Amino acid sequence: MSLSKKVAVLAMILALTIVVVNGVSARFFVEKRSLTVLNSWKMGGKHDAAIANFGLPSYGGFVIGSVVYAGQDAYGCDSFNEAFNRKSPYPKILLIDRGVCDFALKIWNGQKSGAAAVLLADNIVESLIAMDSSPQDEDPDFIDKINIPSALILHSLGDNLKKTLKRGEEVILKIDWSESIPNPDERVEYELWANTNDACGLHCDKQIDFIKTFKGTAQILEKGGYTLFRPHYIAWFCPKDLLLSKQCKTQCINQGRYCAPDPKQESEDGYNGRDVVYENLRQLCVHRVAKEKNNSWIWWDYVTDFNIRCSMKEKKYSKECAETVVGSLGLSLEKIERCIGDPDADVENEVLKAEQAFQLGQENRGVVTMFPSLIINNAQYRGKLERTAVLKAICSGFKERTEPSICLNTEIETNECLEANGGCWQEKISNITACKDTYRGRVCECPVVNGVQYKGDGYTSCKPYGPARCSMNDGGCWSETRKGLTFSACLNLETSGCRCPLGFRGDGLKCEDIDECKEKSACQCDDCKCKNIWGGYECKCSNSSLYMKEEDTCIEKISGTRSRWLFTVVVLIAIASISLGAYTFYKYHLQSYMDSEIQSILSQYIPLDSHNINQGDK
Repeated sequence: MSLSKKVAVLAMILALTIVVVNGVSARFFVEKRSLTVLNSWKMGGKHDAAIANFGLPSYGGFVIGSVVYAGQDAYGCDSFNEAFNRKSPYPKILLIDRGVCDFALKIWNGQKSGAAAVLLADNIVESLIAMDSSPQDEDPDFIDKINIPSALILHSLGDNLKKTLKRGEEVILKIDWSESIPNPDERVEYELWANTNDACGLHCDKQIDFIKTFKGTAQILEKGGYTLFRPHYIAWFCPKDLLLSKQCKTQCINQGRYCAPDPKQESEDGYNGRDVVYENLRQLCVHRVAKEKNNSWIWWDYVTDFNIRCSMKEKKYSKECAETVVGSLGLSLEKIERCIGDPDADVENEVLKAEQAFQLGQENRGVVTMFPSLIINNAQYRGKLERTAVLKAICSGFKERTEPSICLNTEIETNECLEANGGCWQEKISNITACKDTYRGRVCECPVVNGVQYKGDGYTSCKPYGPARCSMNDGGCWSETRKGLTFSACLNLETSGCRCPLGFRGDGLKCEDIDECKEKSACQCDDCKCKNIWGGYECKCSNSSLYMKEEDTCIEKISGTRSRWLFTVVVLIAIASISLGAYTFYKYHLQSYMDSEIQSILSQYIPLDSHNINQGDK
């Protein structure tokens, strides 16, 4: 293939990728007749608006406010220096012209100015499109701070609003999205168009975060029969003329019938589109197999666990890792493999063929153009993929007064841990588990027990960590007791790890006794006899010698006769010493007593000098 043809092939593949993922050419969903001017017949009755794909739309509700124009050349690209003078008691609906900078930045600056909602007036005459953020330029934290509704309006409506305001007239506008989500009955049907690629930037990160946080809510709704959920994955086919190209081979399965873009648009580096479409198919089959068992909500657990355990960013995105997750959730790997089929076969895949049909639109629904996309009761959801906002939109899809209690109470638990421990790690002896029920659904996190922190992935392993870890099942290390004697591979002086004690060998999880006698590592002195015991050894010397363990040697014992004579001599010497000491003490004490008595008698007859002196003084 010539270089020019290769370039043309790559350009075509990339063009297909851009159309599918970013929605360059497709029809958008517009909220018909959702804007009403309440105080002016001249402005007409109701007008269309295209809700932004960020912020928090007022699904199931409405906003009434006074329109304030930011002014010509005030595009909202910078913070407004002064608050808008608003004499009306109504909330402020800020009108900003389109152009110069990104949609999200305009809405953010409008929100900071105190606006309750923002309308962007189109700067050209065209059909309405949905405003989306620019992930390559924007900080995701900045976009997440937008919590007001916003929409794009037609150029003609924007001009009429500006002219009316210029004449000094007040415009009271109602933004009504209470019927944006159809609500025909007591059950809501919704679907999520996703992708298993977790390395595509902001959109992938938001999708993963949403699935994690919405999982518990989704499972409660589905278990109660309130909703019917179905996952979808974007896929397209490779043109027949390009089937032999390197791009189609690396991005497609089943001979070019089903394709996905390379995570980094580099077919020669890292994961490719074929890996992505294969995992997309697996997740569709997980949902199908789980649905056959009447527990289709397991899909949320699988996707959440797969994103944690098999991350593409951590280079764990593989078939083997996926199968481990399938096994931990108790799903039939054989049925899932049958559903997936042979990705190299030149045949249609029933599951992916249906996905392509859904993607192209059905009945009154247009082509799926945004990724990720949420569709509720056949209407495309707009706004932030955030738990509370999405739940509110779903709740607005129930027939009036048939909403389940979860629509009124968001602080709930799922009780998933009651069944098979939620697929998380569990120490059955002490009944310690990593499964925790939260309003987000069950999470597998290593626990803290009696002040001891467990560490691990929460799915297959958790081990105690820290100085007190040995008090908890010997820190997960080897331990054994025989005949009242216990040895353990857990050392309290160490905060982690296991090490076999002296006399044993192994990895600390399993330790075996060392036969010091057989290995000749002890009791090597002449005339020594070695006997191995559990955790050590015994050494005895022949010829009644004594064994000295520190020196590994035998010394001769002192004979019995010699010992008796030595004992007698020692006793006699001790008696003689005691007698001599007693005699010396007696003699000294007697002499002192006699001297004292003689001096007392003489003092009665012979006056002492000191005595006379004392008498004279008196």
